Amino acid sequence: MAVYAALLYLPADEYFETPVPGVAHKPSESFQQFMAEAIPAGVIKSGEALYQPEMSTTITVTGGKGGDAIVTDGPYAEAKEVLGGYFIIEVADLDEAIKWAAKMPPAFEGGKVELRPVLAR
Repeated sequence: MAVYAALLYLPADEYFETPVPGVAHKPSESFQQFMAEAIPAGVIKSGEALYQPEMSTTITVTGGKGGDAIVTDGPYAEAKEVLGGYFIIEVADLDEAIKWAAKMPPAFEGGKVELRPVLAR
C-alpha cells in the first residue's frame, strides 16, 4: 500500500466561511458526499480543514539554528489559491490515488488537489 498526502488548494477569494473557535466546522455537502464514499472504503487515514491563511504565523530563523527568530503574521506568500486542508490517504498506488483525488471537491470546484507521497517511517 502507498500513503499520500492529498493537499487541498482552494481559491483564496472563495475560502469557506470564517470558522468559530471551539465550534466544529461542518464540511460542505460535496465534502460530506466524498467522505461518505472514502471512509467506508478505508482510503482516508486522517485529515482536517485548516483556518484561513490570515490565521497563520510564519517563522524564519536568521543565522542558522539558534539564530534570531523572525515571526510574521500571515502566510509565507500571497497566492491565488491557498492550502485549505488535507487528507492522508492509503491506496494501492499512484493511479488509485489519482482516482480518489479526482473525487475530492477542490479538484472540480475551482481548486486543485496536490498528491504528495508520504515518506515511509
